[in-house]
Amino acid sequence: MHESVAILNFSQATSSLYDVGLFPPIPLVPVVNSSPRRPHASQVQKGLTPHARIRNVIAVGSGKGGVGKSTTSVNLAVALQQLGARVGVLDADIYGPSVPAMLGLSGRPESPDNKSIEPLRAFGVDTMSIGYLIEEDTPMIWRGPMATSAMTQLFNDTLWDDLDFLLIDLPPGTGDIQLTLTQKIPLAGAVIVTTPQDIATLDAKKALKMFEKVEVPVLGIVENMAVHTCSNCGHVEHLFGEGGGERMAAQYGVPLLGSLPLQIGIREQGDAGTPITVAQPDSVPAQAYRHAAQRLIEEVGKRPRASIPILSSLL
Repeated sequence: MHESVAILNFSQATSSLYDVGLFPPIPLVPVVNSSPRRPHASQVQKGLTPHARIRNVIAVGSGKGGVGKSTTSVNLAVALQQLGARVGVLDADIYGPSVPAMLGLSGRPESPDNKSIEPLRAFGVDTMSIGYLIEEDTPMIWRGPMATSAMTQLFNDTLWDDLDFLLIDLPPGTGDIQLTLTQKIPLAGAVIVTTPQDIATLDAKKALKMFEKVEVPVLGIVENMAVHTCSNCGHVEHLFGEGGGERMAAQYGVPLLGSLPLQIGIREQGDAGTPITVAQPDSVPAQAYRHAAQRLIEEVGKRPRASIPILSSLL
C-alpha cells in the first residue's frame, strides 16, 4: 500500500479465591443496567476541548504486550455498562486490532455521509476499530504517522452517542500513537494494566510516568492474572509473582482498582466473542471486573468538572 493513499475510505470502507484470602473481599456488585445519576464531564489536558458527545475519555495502557490489556478493556467496558453507564471502546491498536473478535463483531460500519461512521455495538457497548475496515488477515504495513492519523480519524469521525465513558484500548509501548493520543485527544485520565510480574510492572511504570509527564492523571492500576487456582485439585499458584500491582500503586500513590484472576474462562470467552462479564455474570472474574469498574467510576467522580462550555446534556 502506497503511503499517499488516504488513511481510511469510509465509503468503501470462582468464589474460592476470595474464601482463602488470595484476593481481598469485595462486595457483590449487581448488574444494574440503569443509572440514577450520570457522571460529570471531567477536565482534560490544557489546550484541548472535551468531546461534545463523550463525558470521559479514558486511555487504557500497559507499556508492554501480553498482559491482557485488551481483555481487560473489553470486560471493563461491559462491566461499566452493566453498572448503568453508557460506554464505548475505541480499539487504538492499528497493527493488531483485537476488540472486534473479543466482542464477536464483524462487518463494515455504515457511513451515512461517506465522512462519518456509525459505531458497531455489542452487549450495549459502542465500538470502533480499524479491524472493521480491513480484512481479517490484512496486515497494516504503515509508518507511524499513518497509524496515528488513522487512530485520530477513528476517534473524531465516529458518531459516538452521548457516552459516559469511552475506553481507548492502546497498543503496547509509549510511542507515536500514545504521544498523539495525549496531544490531540481530550483525556479524563488513564488506567494502567499490569501483571504482578516484575518485568511487566517495569514497563507499566514507564507507561504511568509517560501519562504523568503529559499531565494526564492516572486513575488507577488493574492487576491482571494475579493468581491461578487449579480447576481439578484447587492448588493455588501465583504464576506471575505476587503483589506487583499493589506495590506499584503504593509507590506512585495511585489506586489499585482491582486484581483479576488467571482463569481459563476469561480466555475462552474472549476467543468465543462473548466476554466473561456477559457469559458468566455471577462468576468471580465478572464480579472482579465490576468491582474494578465501580472503583473507576469513583475515581472519575473525584476529577474536576470540565470548566469550558460543552453540550448542556453533558454538564
